[in-house]
Amino acid sequence: MTTKISYAIAVLLGLGMIFIGARFLLSPEVATSGYGLHFNAQGDYAFQYIKGIRDIFSGLLICIFVLMNERRALGVTLLAGTMIPVTDMIIVLDKSYNSILQAIPHIIAIIICTVFGITLLVTKPSKRTL
Repeated sequence: MTTKISYAIAVLLGLGMIFIGARFLLSPEVATSGYGLHFNAQGDYAFQYIKGIRDIFSGLLICIFVLMNERRALGVTLLAGTMIPVTDMIIVLDKSYNSILQAIPHIIAIIICTVFGITLLVTKPSKRTL
């Protein structure tokens, strides 16, 4: 049961990352503001495109591991991937115009990745009887 809940949360996390990545590719100014940064790109959206494709890749990887029932690979990916929201949070909090409110989405992502990454790694797979 724990694995099923972890998989469900991981799928939601993966789909959310795909959405965020797509938003950075399709609407970079809105996405940048939602991320917690003020940015005047003047037509240069290289940062947004890099972040967008990174988030889409990460979200797809998480969803693929769930679909392939790769519990341990998913757990390791979530734990290792925690470095992304940690770094994002540091970047956002480094700006003088931001407060802890802009860091809340990153903090939530850190908690989700850590808790469910560990859960997937320590939970033993259930034995199915035919």
